[in-house]
Order: sequence, then C-alpha cells, then structure tokens
Amino acid sequence: QVSLVESGGGLVQAGGSLRLSCAASGTAFTINSMGWYRQAPGNQRELVARITFSGSTDYADSVKGRFTISRGNAKNTVYLQMNSLKLEDTAVYYCHAMTYRNYWGQGTQVTVSS
Repeated sequence: QVSLVESGGGLVQAGGSLRLSCAASGTAFTINSMGWYRQAPGNQRELVARITFSGSTDYADSVKGRFTISRGNAKNTVYLQMNSLKLEDTAVYYCHAMTYRNYWGQGTQVTVSS
C-alpha cells in the first residue's frame, strides 16, 4: 500500500507561482511513474505532468513551458513547479503514483485569482 502526501496548494494571483510536493511511502515495489493530475468543477480529471522511473517527462499541452515536474534523489518525491499561473489552472491537483497499480493522493486545492 502506497501513501501519497501532498503539500503546497493555495491561493495565488494570476501570473504567480506555486510549488506542489508529493512524497510516497509504504511500498516495496518500484514506482514506475509519479505525476500530477487535476480536476476542475464539472470537468474530468486530466493529466498535468508525469515523470517516469527513467526520468522521462510528459506534460499537458496547456501547461508546457509554464510547469516543470521534477523529483527528489530517492525517486519517491515529486515536485510540480507552476509558473505564470492562469485562471484556468484553478483545480484540485492530485498526486499519482503507479507501481503494479495506481495510487492517488487526497488532492490539494490550487486557486488562481484575477
């Protein structure tokens, strides 16, 4: 069983920055990838960014050039640096980890105001 603990959400003005963190614990299996998804009211959950065990990254087109995903040396912590935030980035952001199955964090609210 993997536990994902998120931190770093909050309220920020448009154009500002936030950094999300997610720490995984509790598994003896290799974490194949970690990443962030988001869900805005009335919308489906969507991929924001992910990083694989080998270090490959993948981003949603809407965040390319503004968001950067990275991880700690132990590969069980992932960060999402969000710059130039827009109103449409407002959502609950969920940390995701994949071993032989998917795991989700509890979610952290990111609100971008004008």
